[in-house]
Amino acid sequence: MLAALGAIDWGIVARAVHILAVVVWIGGVWLVTMVLLPGMRAKPPADWVREFDAIEHRFAPQARIAVLLVLLSGLYMLYQYDLWDRFTEIQYWWMDLMVGVWLLFALMLFVIEPFVFRHVVHKGAKRAPEATLSLMLWLHRVLLTLSLIAIFAAVGGSQGLF
Repeated sequence: MLAALGAIDWGIVARAVHILAVVVWIGGVWLVTMVLLPGMRAKPPADWVREFDAIEHRFAPQARIAVLLVLLSGLYMLYQYDLWDRFTEIQYWWMDLMVGVWLLFALMLFVIEPFVFRHVVHKGAKRAPEATLSLMLWLHRVLLTLSLIAIFAAVGGSQGLF
């Protein structure tokens, strides 16, 4: 049994975990951005705030775990394949983009969302519900767009497209 574990290429396992975690994380962002938030426009403010809170309460912990798995698997691959120097080479710009998008989401999920965003959304929904929902949708669209660009760039860059 231990011999079989020694034969495993843990770098490949890390890459698979990395991709699965990105799928869970950005797939959830896609669902919220493209389906759930636009659908909430037809609801009264109290209803969409309650529904958004319920969805966020279920998805945010999953997203946080996925974001942490992306970090851990990414760091492992950097270490395992000794890729640190790529951050100093312009041809690997897409790695900087991946890290930048990860940092933006980590900041949102671990700092802004729990300590600032919830409060702002609840206050804004009472004062200006349509504007608050529009702001949330705009923010999610920006984050989703950056994420999709980073994914495309990472896949393309890792396969020699750039």
